[in-house]
Amino acid sequence: MKILVIQQKMIGDVLTSTVICETLKANYPNCVIHYLINNNTKPVAVGNPFIDKIVALTSEHRKNKWTLFKFITSIKNEKYTWVIDSYGKIESNLISLFSGAAVKSSFYKPYSKFIYTHTMERYQVSKNGCNTSIEHRLNLLEKLVDTIDYSITPKIYLSTTELEAAAKKLKKIKTNKLLMVSILGSSTSKTYPHNYMAKILDTVVKNTKAILLVNYIPSQLEEVTAIYNKCEPITKQNILLDIYGKDLREFLAITAHCNALIGNEGGATNMAKALNIPTFSIFSPQISKSSWNHGEDDSKNMSVHILDFIETPEIIDSKKLYAKFTPDLIIPKLNTFLSKNLS
Repeated sequence: MKILVIQQKMIGDVLTSTVICETLKANYPNCVIHYLINNNTKPVAVGNPFIDKIVALTSEHRKNKWTLFKFITSIKNEKYTWVIDSYGKIESNLISLFSGAAVKSSFYKPYSKFIYTHTMERYQVSKNGCNTSIEHRLNLLEKLVDTIDYSITPKIYLSTTELEAAAKKLKKIKTNKLLMVSILGSSTSKTYPHNYMAKILDTVVKNTKAILLVNYIPSQLEEVTAIYNKCEPITKQNILLDIYGKDLREFLAITAHCNALIGNEGGATNMAKALNIPTFSIFSPQISKSSWNHGEDDSKNMSVHILDFIETPEIIDSKKLYAKFTPDLIIPKLNTFLSKNLS
């Protein structure tokens, strides 16, 4: 049996959807699984033993209708038995529709339900004790497999060579307290205010004397520097901006050597969890905490959301809500996390 799993979204979504592949392999060990993802998210799926082939959708495939048609044709030629579409947007609808697969499963939407043999409706509250981002994906297999383990979590697999190269890069750092900081979110609306983040970093360094590495890419250096400049002098001494992952796999290997990751919730948090690294995340007001806080235990993985502290009406303006989400609300829980993971 050959199965295509589709997830054409961002890194956190692609990583989370790997639980589908692992569950399929657990139920059908001899099946062949291809994972269709956007090319830029490929690094989080490389080396995964539950994925037999990564099918990368590139910007070239989206260049025009003809190149997309040829890509869809290549999918049809693979003769998949099943298609599990955990993306559920127009592009994956078309891929599923023309795949020729006998079984097609996705999320219920009125305009696309005719494409699939199985559909699943999303809901707000977990029914199986895990967060809904994982639960919804596993529910796509509900009528297709005998056993679903809802305690499953996404995992990232690094090679010995990658880990050794990262260790060599970090060799000159003399500390047993090394933290990765997710200093920026994926957008302004998902980024904790700069002056507040500086106070968070000041607190971390003051209370732990840890060395801080920063998750960023060169194009973000100006924004990262703006936060750095708001920090206390002693904090600046402990922030190493010249050590960063030059690509996503190198970032993963460096993070694997850290004691923990703290900062804005997002792809970096999900990747750290998948590496079994402790995390402390600050959720954007516009993101549902219950959807993405998997693995939290008030010890190794912790998070904060404004709704943990303040009753608010319907979330409509993340900037105004972030203004209320002051560091003094976060710091007590952050200090608990630090004492448990950087002792």
